Amino acid sequence: MPHSPERADFRDKSRSTLQERRALDDVFSLVYEELRRLASFVRQGDASATVNSTALVHEAWLKLKDSPHLAATSLPHFKAIAARAMRQVLVDAARRRNAQKRLGHVISVPPEGPAVEMASWEGDLLALDTALEKLAELNARQAQVVECRFFGGLTVSETAAMLQVSESVVERDWRAAKALLVSTIHPGKE
Repeated sequence: MPHSPERADFRDKSRSTLQERRALDDVFSLVYEELRRLASFVRQGDASATVNSTALVHEAWLKLKDSPHLAATSLPHFKAIAARAMRQVLVDAARRRNAQKRLGHVISVPPEGPAVEMASWEGDLLALDTALEKLAELNARQAQVVECRFFGGLTVSETAAMLQVSESVVERDWRAAKALLVSTIHPGKE
C-alpha cells in the first residue's frame, strides 16, 4: 500500500524539526562555556543567590530549547537571545527571593571580561531590570546594547553587528545607557 502525501509531509516536517533541534543543540554547545563564564560574572558577589552559574545557563537553555529556529541565527545574535533568557531567569529568581525575604539581589561585574566598563558598578538586579524596562521605552536600542554587553558579554563589534549599527553608535549608546541607568538606580551618584 503506497504512503499518503500527508504521511510523507509529516515525516519531512519531523525530520526537519529534528535537524533544527540538533542544530540548536550544536549552537548552544558552542557558546556553553562562554555563557557559564558570563553567568558567573553576573552572579559574582551575590551570597544569597539560589541559582548557580551552571543552573543559570541550564535554565536559559530550557527557555530556548523549544525554539529550534534560533539555530539559524548568528552566534552574536544567539548570545544576545541567551543573555535575555539569563536575565529573565535571574530576575525571576530575585523576585522569588525578594517576595520571601524582602531583600534585593546584588550583582557586580568583574574587573575583567566583556563588560569591563561597568566593573565598578553594583546595583540591585530588580532595580536594574526596572530601569532597563524604562530605558527600553525611551530608547529600545540602548536597552538592547546594555542587554548584549552586560548580560550577553558581547563585544562592541559583536553588538554592532547584531544590531546592524556602527561601533561608534554602540559605544555612544553604551555610555548614555550606563549614565541613565546609574542615575535611575542611584540618583545623585553619577
